[in-house]
Amino acid sequence: MRVISGTLKGRIITVPGYFNLRPTTDLAKESLFNILNNLIDFESTTALDLFAGTGSISYELASRGCTMVTSIEKNYNHYKFILDTALALGVKDIIKPIKNDVFEFIKTSKQTYDLIFCDPPYDLKELETLPNLILKKGLLAADGLLIIEHPKSISFSSNPFFYQHKHYGSVNFSMFQTTTPE
Repeated sequence: MRVISGTLKGRIITVPGYFNLRPTTDLAKESLFNILNNLIDFESTTALDLFAGTGSISYELASRGCTMVTSIEKNYNHYKFILDTALALGVKDIIKPIKNDVFEFIKTSKQTYDLIFCDPPYDLKELETLPNLILKKGLLAADGLLIIEHPKSISFSSNPFFYQHKHYGSVNFSMFQTTTPE
């Protein structure tokens, strides 16, 4: 895994082989961030990375200048990996890993975020409810952007907050906003 752009561009992050994950591909990540570069001023953005896994998206967000990135991961080994990697990359003051269940975090969090990235397991039975859970809880700031990575078998286009859908190979991203984009 590598960081695509920003201050950490090119840094290689070696993930333990025993991690059973489906990381976002470099192609999908690079394509998504090319879109985000036109939508977001990273240097004034607070971000939330739900189902953070290895922290790949968190490192990318920190590298591009986000002021704060909260990474939620319930697996202790993955949480610890994010913590250790943020320290090794020199972004421990930006990336705040929290070991917690995503649904518990959504219920209890009082903070809002400018950007929320959510990469749940594709077989998660509650996957289709995530946009409404996040938006109804008020985690997304006004004019913020929610991105959900999902399999092609799911469509969020009928959601009233749906903004756009992008796909890159087998990776699909649906984006949501609480306000109408300019």
